[in-house]
Amino acid sequence: MFDTKVALIVRNDLAVWQKLNVVAFLATGIVTMAPEAVGAPYVDGAGRHYGRMLGQPVLVFAADRTGLQRAFRQAWARDVAIAPYVSAMFATSHDADNRDAFAADDPDDLDLVGLGLRGAKKAVDKATKGLALHE
Repeated sequence: MFDTKVALIVRNDLAVWQKLNVVAFLATGIVTMAPEAVGAPYVDGAGRHYGRMLGQPVLVFAADRTGLQRAFRQAWARDVAIAPYVSAMFATSHDADNRDAFAADDPDDLDLVGLGLRGAKKAVDKATKGLALHE
């Protein structure tokens, strides 16, 4: 039905609050990278308007650090849009600090705790190959 796919990958050894935080941040990254993927506002039977959401399913996968790095490399090689979250971002309190923490991480060995991916279905499938859906 969709020619693109959205996948969020979260490191499996995080605390529950961290996993939920990472998923929330990654979802916003997908929306900003692909505003065309956002549907129309929701309207209830009384005509009240609500927020817009992604118009396609989002799959959430679990991975260890190695799996996240492999997915990152696969996605990068296939020109998939990537929203990254690194461990150091847990110690920040706002967006500018998040960007500084990300820039300070080793680009050849990112301490990834989450990835948001959106791209061609086959490319995202390659990047997430072997990963299990999050439980």
